[in-house]
Amino acid sequence: MSTGRTFILNTGDKIPALGLGTWLSEANQVEEAVYHALKTGYRHIDAAKIYGNETEVGAGIKRAGIPREGIWVTSKLWNTDHKPEDVPKALDKTLVDLGLDYLDLYLMHYPCANDADFKPIPIDFCDTWKAMEECKKSGKVKNIGISNFAKWELEKLLASCQIVPAVHQFELHPYLKQESFVQFNKSKGIHVTAYSPFGNQNPTYSTGEKKVLDTDEVLAVAEKTGYTPAQVLTSWAIARGTSVVPKSVTPKRIEDNFIDFEMSEEDVKLINSITTQKRYADFSEATGYKYYSDLDH
Repeated sequence: MSTGRTFILNTGDKIPALGLGTWLSEANQVEEAVYHALKTGYRHIDAAKIYGNETEVGAGIKRAGIPREGIWVTSKLWNTDHKPEDVPKALDKTLVDLGLDYLDLYLMHYPCANDADFKPIPIDFCDTWKAMEECKKSGKVKNIGISNFAKWELEKLLASCQIVPAVHQFELHPYLKQESFVQFNKSKGIHVTAYSPFGNQNPTYSTGEKKVLDTDEVLAVAEKTGYTPAQVLTSWAIARGTSVVPKSVTPKRIEDNFIDFEMSEEDVKLINSITTQKRYADFSEATGYKYYSDLDH
């Protein structure tokens, strides 16, 4: 079972350290995955409009029958909805699809606005953020945050915002530790959530490197502690002070991923010693917008 750890946000709310991600989860399997996760003990579900499965996520939440206040639900504003007047409409659609009255956390999924063909359009993310601030003031969202921002983009946002983001979600794993950027976010009072904590398991994204789960360092900690490589990686993420949202639709993996442990400083250092550098989720070329321009790749 999970150790049940939480992190306190700059709003005072507590986000569960371990959640279920729903990105790339197969259609017609997400409802069951969310239901099984909640019955297993998860209390943190990470969703997004662009994943195309929020109706299923909502059905799984409803089936589980857990009181609303007992579940942390995150969703994300998609790039086509960055016009300030479109932000509240997008939020309302997400709430309807999820069958909820409010979100615990609403993230701006990316800093760049796109049209329906994924081409950038000139909408300043600071203007989009102002509309998200209004969503928080409306009571439909308890916390607002960002995802996939570069450092310069975050600095620009912080210079103009009324509400500091509560959370920044971005790709983090031993091949993309981004320690200085994690610490920069923390220095601004922004909690970090790690997505893709196992790297990317899809061979399409590989350039020949070992899977993170198969690295010697991860396997050594797994053998030493008696936990699986996946449990080592989620526990390493939490040890760094980040929440983490591994995804799966397989009941056994959902159960296994809900087991974490207090990792020793020695084992954290061993994982930190991995030198391979690889960012998997970078859609700069496809969209024509340079993401992560001042971050590690």
